[in-house]
Parts: sequence; structure tokens; C-alpha cells
Amino acid sequence: MSAEESERSRLPFEPNKKRQKPVKVQKTPIKTTTTEKSASKQPPFRKEEMAIPKVVSQRMIRRVAVFCGGPTALGIATLVVSYLLATQARIQLPPLLVLLVNMGLFGLGVLGITYGVLSASWDEAQAGSLLGLSEFGTNWGRMVAVWRETRQKNV
Repeated sequence: MSAEESERSRLPFEPNKKRQKPVKVQKTPIKTTTTEKSASKQPPFRKEEMAIPKVVSQRMIRRVAVFCGGPTALGIATLVVSYLLATQARIQLPPLLVLLVNMGLFGLGVLGITYGVLSASWDEAQAGSLLGLSEFGTNWGRMVAVWRETRQKNV
């Protein structure tokens, strides 16, 4: 990947430089005070540089609320409805059916958390589409690229 492609694929809130691994230095037994220690260890990036912008995080929260909250609410509703059918209308649903429907809906809720975060546009200026299918593809690709890059460094 060229430097130009790397710059274009970089997120708007991603720092410009890569973190450098600290060089391992032979430690000598010099006594230092705690203030000297804390002053010498400064993080490579400030909190503001590493934080997700508020606009993007609010977008992610809204999508997670929809894609996770909907199936989870339906899972709870099926429990209530099956209970009311059993006690009030004397209709007995098979317990395995109720269990499988609940597991499916709660599982969709868990997947909705991931889809909600990855389907949100990570660009502050772009709101993204309603379902976020193209944003999901872009963000999934970024995530896989970072996994591969990290894996190559560790090998």
C-alpha cells in the first residue's frame, strides 16, 4: 500500500503518525522520584487525538439502539406473550419453540451491537445511508486490514 493510498484510507480522527514501540534500554539502578518517572513517560498521542468524535459516537449509539434494541425488545415481548397465552388463554406453546425464538432474537440483538457500530459512517462530515450497508463494507475492510497488519507484525 503506498503512502498516498494509506493517507486516503486513514480515518478522519486517526492520528497521522504510527506509534513507535519503545526501545528496550538496559536499566541502571538510578534512584528517581515519582515525578521524574511520570514526566519522562508521556503517551505518544493525546486523548483528544485518540478519541472518537462526538458526532460519530452519537451515530454509533443510535444505530446500536435500533439494531440491538429492536430484537432484544422483541425477545422480551415473546416471553411476556408466551406467558400470557399460557396463563390467560390456556394456550400452551412448546417450551422448545419459545426458547429457540428467544435465543434467536437475543442473538440478533448481540449481532446488532456489532452491526450498529460498523454500519455507522466513521467520517464526521458524512451521515451515511439508512441501513449502512456500504459503510459496513468499508469499516469491515478497515478492521480486517488492521488485523492482518497486526498479525504480520507479530509473526
